[in-house]
Amino acid sequence: MKIWKKIGLLALSAVAVLSIAGCGNKSASGSDSNKKHTITFMYRGGEDEKKAYGQAIKQFEKTHKDVKVKIIVTSADNYATKLQAAISGNKVPDVFYIEQNNLLAYVNSGVLKDISKEVEKSNIDLDNVWSYGVNSYRTNGKTVGKGALYGLPKDVGPMSLGYNKTMFEKNNIPLPDKDKPYTWDEFIKVCQQLTKDTNNDGKIDQYATGFNVNWSLQSFVWSNGADWSNKAKTKVTIDTPKFAEALQLFADLQNKYHVTPSAKEAQSLDTYQRWMKGELAFFPVGPWDLSTYNKLNFDYDLIPWPAGSTGKSATYVGSLGIGVSNKTKYGQDAVELAEYLSTNKKAQKTLVDAMVQIPNLKDMAQEWADDTSIKPANREEFLQIVNDYGHAMPAATTYNSEWYDMFMTDIQPVLDGKITAKKYVKEEQPKMQAKLDAANQQLKTASAGK
Repeated sequence: MKIWKKIGLLALSAVAVLSIAGCGNKSASGSDSNKKHTITFMYRGGEDEKKAYGQAIKQFEKTHKDVKVKIIVTSADNYATKLQAAISGNKVPDVFYIEQNNLLAYVNSGVLKDISKEVEKSNIDLDNVWSYGVNSYRTNGKTVGKGALYGLPKDVGPMSLGYNKTMFEKNNIPLPDKDKPYTWDEFIKVCQQLTKDTNNDGKIDQYATGFNVNWSLQSFVWSNGADWSNKAKTKVTIDTPKFAEALQLFADLQNKYHVTPSAKEAQSLDTYQRWMKGELAFFPVGPWDLSTYNKLNFDYDLIPWPAGSTGKSATYVGSLGIGVSNKTKYGQDAVELAEYLSTNKKAQKTLVDAMVQIPNLKDMAQEWADDTSIKPANREEFLQIVNDYGHAMPAATTYNSEWYDMFMTDIQPVLDGKITAKKYVKEEQPKMQAKLDAANQQLKTASAGK
């Protein structure tokens, strides 16, 4: 989930590359189940994830005396490329992370194993696992959310809105209501109060916002009653007044209201760095951020995203899955590893204590959110996003993301104030529609040949 942050991520070593080439479904020491054998687990993450998964894997190995788990870890930026190389080379790891928008392609190409029967026979209570997470890895080859189970959730990733509580208190501004979102007008007013030149040198050094369009625009669009496509994912729907209004407001935060740094100003000090230094009032916060943000030298907390014309907050909730190779020699062990990492209480506690995710188990998640000894205080906001106002990313369930990626690739002139949002959506919709049509045709062809 930390795609836009490069801090603290591990570079893939030459050893890991050799591991992919030499392990995968050929990594086992033999086919005799009485002998100790090796299964490979490939994932992406930074130091916190590496330590936590190392501990969880050791716990798994203690309960599976004949199994050795070989870990292959990459950075978030390199994971998709490295996994695709392993797939192309027929060296698929036994167990590996699944990106949501790759599920259909991996299922239809035979990369993923149907684990429905194994999970059904286990003692897992799927009703106690976030349904969004479980359903993200169900498919009949045509639709996500229905059909066989091809993975289990590594996590669910609700993107909340954080605010600098210390900055509010220093400026004598009432703290945001954790149960009631700002309206857009209220949000802009507060942002203007918090944007200032604090050292009187004629330059603004304290800004209100620093939202990355890739991860924050969704909130503005969805809370205004608009979307990138229809529910069936057959028609692009950005050329509407509600969508244009939301996009224009997002751009206006920089160009009209001047409450967010310009692209030029962000070059010398990006918005993430400004947030870390205490120079931004609002910034997105995911569960994977907690281990880093809890070391900040200011107090922060979580609130609902500001609401557009619907009057309700909206944001995205993502997920990573843990899948099993269809060619693994040790299917039962591989499935049990996926089950363990996703649903075992001891493993979940190890991962949650490392502050890299919220619990996958709903009862554990509520206990975690109710614990007032852990920052931020309003962790309940994460659960509300998963339960109530979180949406899957626009391309999470389409055959590929090219149609949606085009929108983000072309958007910079709007953010720079060079063209209006209304003009942009009108020009962009037919180009995106062509890409979405192509993706749906690819899905039709792939599912027919499955």
